[in-house]
Amino acid sequence: MGQEIERKFLVKGPFKERAFSSTRIVQGYICHGGGRTVRVRLRNEKGYLTIKGPSIDGGLSRYEFEIEISFKDAMDLMKLCKDGYIDKTRYLVKSGKHIFEVDEFYGDNEGLIMAEVELEYENEPYEKPDFIGKEVTGDRRFYNGSLLTYPFKLWKDSILQESF
Repeated sequence: MGQEIERKFLVKGPFKERAFSSTRIVQGYICHGGGRTVRVRLRNEKGYLTIKGPSIDGGLSRYEFEIEISFKDAMDLMKLCKDGYIDKTRYLVKSGKHIFEVDEFYGDNEGLIMAEVELEYENEPYEKPDFIGKEVTGDRRFYNGSLLTYPFKLWKDSILQESF
């Protein structure tokens, strides 16, 4: 694992027809605060435990450690999570040599669609697909842990007024 370098964007147009894969993800947070998170994720009958450190470089990079755990262990750990969870479908879309992960959120975050691309280094060039809108890298409102405690439904009107 190590350093995760990624850019996040709002999605402004159709993307599903370009996806080569999609999967449902449910994740809960054992703890999050001060930029640090411990997350449990359920995906395709598999479980994952992830630890992330605080963001640096304006939110562009952060430490990430993730291991696969049994589905049963992940289900048990979900019981330790703070109230609520993040529910989303992740679509994978190839653009140039990169894969954009596009997340469509449900529940209290319904209506939010974000894309992120992981990079090998901070200034690595990448091809933006035409559905990519405003960059939100470093905007804490768009961190999944923040969406749990301050969901999109509470502030979506303000973001919809901003240009994509």
